Amino acid sequence: MRVTSGMYYRNLYGNENSKLTNKLFDVNKQIASGLKIQYASDDVTVFTETMRLDNEVTTLDQVKKSTENGLKFSDQTDTVMNEFNTLMNRFRTLLVQAANDTNDEVSRDAISKELRGIEENLKGVANTSINGNYIFSGSATDVKPINDDGTYNGNGLSMNAFVGSNNQQQYNISGEELFLGEEASIKREITTNVVNTNLINSSELTSSSEIRELMGDKYNSSSETSYFYLRGMRSDGTSFKDKFTLNATNDIQSLLNKIESVYGNGIVQVSFDNGEIVVQDKLKGSSKLDFHLVGATDFSGGTDADVDDIDDLTTRGGETIYPPTNDLYVKEFVKSSLVTASGSSSLEASIYDRTEFSKSGSLLTSNVSQVLKSINNTTVPYEVLTKNAFATPSTKISDVADTSQGTAATLDGTKFDLNGTDTIGNTYNITINLDSAGSTFVDNNTGISYDIYNMETPRVAVDADKMTYQQLMDVVDMAVTGSIPPATFTSATDYDNAIKNANAKGTVSLTYDGKLQFQDLQNAQTQATIAMYDNNSDDFTADASVMTFNTNNALTIRDPKTDFFKEIDTMIKAVENYSNYPDATIAGDPRNIGIQGAIAKMDDLQDHIFRSHSTVGAQSNTLSKSAERVDILQITTMSLRSSVIDTDLAEASLTLTQLNTNYQAMLSTVGRISQLSLVNYL
Repeated sequence: MRVTSGMYYRNLYGNENSKLTNKLFDVNKQIASGLKIQYASDDVTVFTETMRLDNEVTTLDQVKKSTENGLKFSDQTDTVMNEFNTLMNRFRTLLVQAANDTNDEVSRDAISKELRGIEENLKGVANTSINGNYIFSGSATDVKPINDDGTYNGNGLSMNAFVGSNNQQQYNISGEELFLGEEASIKREITTNVVNTNLINSSELTSSSEIRELMGDKYNSSSETSYFYLRGMRSDGTSFKDKFTLNATNDIQSLLNKIESVYGNGIVQVSFDNGEIVVQDKLKGSSKLDFHLVGATDFSGGTDADVDDIDDLTTRGGETIYPPTNDLYVKEFVKSSLVTASGSSSLEASIYDRTEFSKSGSLLTSNVSQVLKSINNTTVPYEVLTKNAFATPSTKISDVADTSQGTAATLDGTKFDLNGTDTIGNTYNITINLDSAGSTFVDNNTGISYDIYNMETPRVAVDADKMTYQQLMDVVDMAVTGSIPPATFTSATDYDNAIKNANAKGTVSLTYDGKLQFQDLQNAQTQATIAMYDNNSDDFTADASVMTFNTNNALTIRDPKTDFFKEIDTMIKAVENYSNYPDATIAGDPRNIGIQGAIAKMDDLQDHIFRSHSTVGAQSNTLSKSAERVDILQITTMSLRSSVIDTDLAEASLTLTQLNTNYQAMLSTVGRISQLSLVNYL
């Protein structure tokens, strides 16, 4: 094919002109817009990279906003915690001042009033809010965390700032953690509250004093034998019951050593302070340790102090006033002014867990928290094994109770006595039988036995080790509301209907601190009473109680668990009672821990607040560093995005100049070609 000038013209002017024109247009568009491309079709690679970087920029913007909001919240919390520390330091200073015996009642009254003022300030600080959001309510920021009575209303959930891909940082501390938290490093410490004095002479009782100085010597004889009845629970949740003897000339240290040996070597440390016995757990992080002790001496040299059933101390004429009018003297170490359960000894020293729940208006509340026991595994440190959490309605009783009693390591055969007065004034008497073949309860007034049904299919009587607190509370609710199933009941449906009827009259629940509580829904002042305890409680020839609900036990001075405002109130009452040490003789408040105990408890509270404050500080530091990192990443990402999508004006200008030159050259060439004719070829 012959190439003509027309073909050459069309190729040069048409194709090259179009290409150069498009390039010139693109460069001018880049210079005008400042962007390399306008559409994805312009350059797929640049478009894809730009979209990826845009997504990163958006993410970083979100991270920055989230981090800044979290940092503001955390910084405000930090400021509030500073105020907390200031108030608590003043509180402790006043406690130490109140402990000085040179202060008279007027001075201590003045101190207690200032302490009450600090208490109100602490509640006010605890209810601090930012823009209407309470900072100590967990995630329920619209809920006022602390009531006037010091109870907590919020939740224990954390709030987290988004600080990166798959990375969050907590920026709050919930009131549940702050006011009801736990310090696993604290060793539980408990004390008796009867101040023992020397019954022989006026000298002070010490650990080197003789037992006869503690227990008395009515006929000036040193040959008496004193019997001691010890009950309690170890820090791993195993309970014990033991009877032992000491001679009149043994020293009190022998008594302390014997108590330590019953707990187990290396488990506790027992001391004698201000006439009271103090037991300290040697293991950290457990809230299970419990203690109760009764002593008895028959000054006639007889055997009246030697009993198998501790209630016999009363029937044999035991007296707690020294010297006794007869010859049997019973020494009390713990007094709580609790009401004795029906059918139990009238002697408070001996009743231990056979006591009625405390009554307040429509509420009946136990005084023993139901705490999960530790895992039985000796290959792992105890601190790791201890669960120490409060029970919930779904918790199995076997997770709290001591299943080591007997030989079967099970609750099979355990019996609980449940008695009292129902909401309309009728007496009830129930025996709860835990059985691996199916648990039941017996109405002792009628002799009728009822299965305690499970909630599974098939509906059958529940296995003892699978029975939950909810199933136990259902039985209590039916008994206290007088809603026990009819004698003709034949199925789980009848049982469920009885529970529904009971729930309409009253409810049984577990409080935030794991205590059983009944509320009468029909009467503002309930007539009901509740006492529930192990059937073996009084028998010292039988196994120890597998668990307790309401006890005349030792007072808690230190414990891993925190109940901030409840403990603050207890400390102030110690000052109001003018009591330096626990003192059972204080009317209306025999279980108060005293000012010295309050100081020890305040030290633990301050440590807890300090640790919480440190946590808040660490959160603020982390969020601050995250904010700085986001700022740097934003700059880096924007710079990278700019290098990908933004036009390099110098480069574009040079390209424009080159294209203009090429375009002018092309036009010149086309002009020359267009002037050629056939004459040029002749």
